[in-house]
Amino acid sequence: MEGNASDNTSAYKPAPICTNVDTLMKRYYLPAMYSTIFIVGLLGNLFAITVYLVKMRPWRSSSIIMFNLVVTDFLYMLSLPFLVYYYTNGDSWTMGDFMCRFVRFAFHFNLYGSILFLTSLSVFRYVAIVYPYRAQQVQKKQWGILLCTIVWATAAVAIIPMTTMISLIESQDVTQCLDFASNDLETVWWYSWLLTVLGFLVPLATVCMCYFSIVRALSTGPHTQSECRIKARRHVVLIIVVFVLCFLPFHISRAIRVETRRPSFDCLVMRQAHAAYIFFRPIAGLHTFFNLALNTTAGDQFQKACSELFNCFRCESKRKEVCNVAVIS
Repeated sequence: MEGNASDNTSAYKPAPICTNVDTLMKRYYLPAMYSTIFIVGLLGNLFAITVYLVKMRPWRSSSIIMFNLVVTDFLYMLSLPFLVYYYTNGDSWTMGDFMCRFVRFAFHFNLYGSILFLTSLSVFRYVAIVYPYRAQQVQKKQWGILLCTIVWATAAVAIIPMTTMISLIESQDVTQCLDFASNDLETVWWYSWLLTVLGFLVPLATVCMCYFSIVRALSTGPHTQSECRIKARRHVVLIIVVFVLCFLPFHISRAIRVETRRPSFDCLVMRQAHAAYIFFRPIAGLHTFFNLALNTTAGDQFQKACSELFNCFRCESKRKEVCNVAVIS
């Protein structure tokens, strides 16, 4: 009897204490981060779109790709106020099934669209630097238009199936719009890995191969410290930083979030994995800031257009002041 009691005592393990850190992060962290991204990103992308439409001439293939990247980010900004309202409202979704699917779709469409556009820029820059005799050919507008069309279509085809996996659920008299990774486990598991491999790992490998070749080409020959080559290296570093700091943690945390939802994992592990995934979701959205920075490091064309636009504003302001003085006189 004593042995049995001892065995029962030793076999007993206290249940892990579950934490609601993921709930608190959704209530306070996500609205704060999404609001910051929305304000900065909306103003920055509106300005960039204005520069491209008003002052960027002539348009080259790289300019077309960058413009489409800015438009993609701008469309993502328009979905953020809905998420801010949702999370500040205590995970209570009041805007219907269509808007739930649209907002979740918008995040992932922007994410993978940006990855593909950045990969396209990498390939174009690789061709222009490693094979300079083809630079003029790849800068023709038709190549940029064709590539952007392929990117938009590929991103749409890849993300549209997700709309069938997003759902509204009723929990404690509250309607919730679940994130993709929080929906049906068996359905999202294979799709999550498919997106990770084809939508992120393959582009990441492509970018790395392109830029290792670019760095090697830039480090040889004369004028290795020329201003043009320094800007090209800066552009290399910035795109790699976007992939490593924004996209990589998001995909790792999403994979862990999906895996830890299996019954074999206890509540504490599941909540901690969910909290990590919540933390890295807006971090992935910060790639929109880096995309804006890419415009200023990609070359002098965008910087020159910005200067011309500022000069126009300054001249217009001075003209109004002169007119006002003349009227008063």
